[in-house]
Amino acid sequence: MQPEMEQKKKSLKQRLVLKNTLARETLSEFLGTFIMIVLGCGSVAQAVLSRGHFGGIITINTGFSMAVGMAIYVSAGVSGGHINPAVSFAMCLFGRMKWFKFPFYVGAQFLGAFAGAATLFGVYYDAFMSFAGGKLLIVGENATAHIFATYPAPYLSLVNAFAEQVAATMFLLIVIFAFFDSRNLGVPRGLEPVVIGFLIVTIASSLGMNSGCAMNPARDLSPRLFTALAGWGFEVFTAGNNFWWIPVVGPLVGAAAGGLVYFLLIEIHHPDLNPDLEAEQPEEKPEKYELNAIM
Repeated sequence: MQPEMEQKKKSLKQRLVLKNTLARETLSEFLGTFIMIVLGCGSVAQAVLSRGHFGGIITINTGFSMAVGMAIYVSAGVSGGHINPAVSFAMCLFGRMKWFKFPFYVGAQFLGAFAGAATLFGVYYDAFMSFAGGKLLIVGENATAHIFATYPAPYLSLVNAFAEQVAATMFLLIVIFAFFDSRNLGVPRGLEPVVIGFLIVTIASSLGMNSGCAMNPARDLSPRLFTALAGWGFEVFTAGNNFWWIPVVGPLVGAAAGGLVYFLLIEIHHPDLNPDLEAEQPEEKPEKYELNAIM
């Protein structure tokens, strides 16, 4: 009887296991992005719906950043933990991932973000209903749409908003490329999600005042679409002078710019990529090795 039960369990597992690598990676990106939205937007929801009693700008910045780190821990070993179409775009653009995977990654990221927004709304449904007498508002002191997506400050022009998104995502990709550059200082294996979390805290704390610094098309567009369908209305796409496209297009441009900046200013100048430079300086060793030896 026991061997029969074990055999059934084994056969069930074999039926459930995904044998296609791309399918595993797609599912990983879906789950990672789902986790990021539930926990990240959840930190915003807790602060807003409690009217500041259970959170504020510090808990939002750290909570969202750590949510990104936790999501990367879940997905990085399978898919690389991109959880961001802008990151996937840069990885393909600079030869770190094959282009045929791009639509699968991006589709999974958008679906994961939408599912995460729906889950968070369900978790806090009663709080949403009691917050403004059951009204789901986009603007004003009782607005709650910004829990799910970013909205511009009243003074912000579209040109300035676009520049902000490009700049923020550019810095994100410059530092991410540095973290994973084996010829640079790098990050100890297993700590990459933590330092990426700290990186996002830094960017959000320095470049996030104007519109919240999305840096991620899936993180912004899918939850925005969810709010349009869940009761806030399609005004979420016209608010802020039709701001919605800025956090979608801006991060893609910024990701390309960030990868290019790192490639042109750092990566192509590594000695092992420049035989002529090595021939001129055969005795010279990079300082980082000396530092490592001392430490």
